[in-house]
Amino acid sequence: MPDNCQSLSDSDYPSHVRVGEPVGKPARWGSPMGRGINLLSARFVDTTKDEGRHSDGGGLYLLVRKRGDCIEKLWLFRYKRGGRGASKETSISLGPSRDVTLAEARVKAGQCRAALQRGDDPKAEFTKPDIPTFGAVADQLIADVGKGFRNEKTRATWKLTLGDAYCAKMRKMRIDQIGVAEVLEALKPVWLTRPETARRMRERLERVFDVAEAAGYRDGKNPARWKGHLKIMLPLQPAGKNHHRALPYEKIPEFMPRLKALDSISALALEWTILTAARTSETLGAPRSEIDREAKVWVVPAERMKENREHRVPLCDRCIEIFDEMEKFSKEWLFPARDPRQHMSGMSMAQCLKRLDVDATVHGFRSTFRDWAGDCTSFPREMAEAALAHLVGDEAERAYRRSDALARRRKMMVAWEGYCMGKISDNVTAFRKVK
Repeated sequence: MPDNCQSLSDSDYPSHVRVGEPVGKPARWGSPMGRGINLLSARFVDTTKDEGRHSDGGGLYLLVRKRGDCIEKLWLFRYKRGGRGASKETSISLGPSRDVTLAEARVKAGQCRAALQRGDDPKAEFTKPDIPTFGAVADQLIADVGKGFRNEKTRATWKLTLGDAYCAKMRKMRIDQIGVAEVLEALKPVWLTRPETARRMRERLERVFDVAEAAGYRDGKNPARWKGHLKIMLPLQPAGKNHHRALPYEKIPEFMPRLKALDSISALALEWTILTAARTSETLGAPRSEIDREAKVWVVPAERMKENREHRVPLCDRCIEIFDEMEKFSKEWLFPARDPRQHMSGMSMAQCLKRLDVDATVHGFRSTFRDWAGDCTSFPREMAEAALAHLVGDEAERAYRRSDALARRRKMMVAWEGYCMGKISDNVTAFRKVK
């Protein structure tokens, strides 16, 4: 509906206006009934300078009035409110004739008459908020919920799944004009090939449409809802979860010397990540202030952790060596980018693995550590999970167990360092190599 639609009072009309067609028998709100419609011509609309209301029929009028030295022409729709015999008339502006053609004015007048037939007030039809595009609603949602994201990677995945890469067509459409067909068109290309991305994308689409409904931009059922809807329209996805590719722990003692030979900041960052069993984002975003060198502890604050809980990491001797070596590159970040004011990018460590031709991901080394701890050591399971910053046990158990067993975990991380460097400790079972 146009922005310039508004109600007019009788004082807006010239005192000597000519009323071309009376407003007749009302419906529930009052329905304009005339002796015909489409009474005006486009030429008359363009050329007339006669002041007054000129009827096109069916409640549509062209109001011509002087404003200083200029002639103003405005489309009106007039109707009566109330039951039979009601005398109060209401007028709605449908816009100036310079912006709204005769044909467009007739369409809008038809919408007003349809509203009257439904028992609605036509004025409500023209006072609805402007309907934004899907892209505008999605971007605003990301801006709002993004304030609670703990890292930039999460924001990037939201922008990717709701952006032009997957939703280019929908982003240009008004949010109230999108249906199930458009949602399926966006989901189907990735539903089977990238199931995890597709599932998250559908959840975020559903949330965008929920926001639009709450804001009054659309009515009806959510076109991206799952249960009893898209669930019966989309094929079954492959079972299981795609795990990060991990290097078998047996190959770690052979891999680490190759990694150290790269002699780069990104290689040091990857070595740090492996020795601490940390997540990529925890390593990359670490300022030097998080490391207590004297206590040999890395304290990652809650806002940078996945579980939103502070995580203490006991540091082995090699980590302290890396910490000292990195001091000459930056006083702020543990692993800086070329610009020391910025931290290293997320792809730097992955590029190290690519250069070494290793079929694994950076995150996969957490699985490598967990397999080593479970298969080769006598350290308790709970200790290994704590080293990975995983929550162990139910809420009641976690409530009573407040300690993070830092001292005991230090022994485990020192043993892990020794294993990575090809040494065997008392807690590690040695396996003979099988050719």
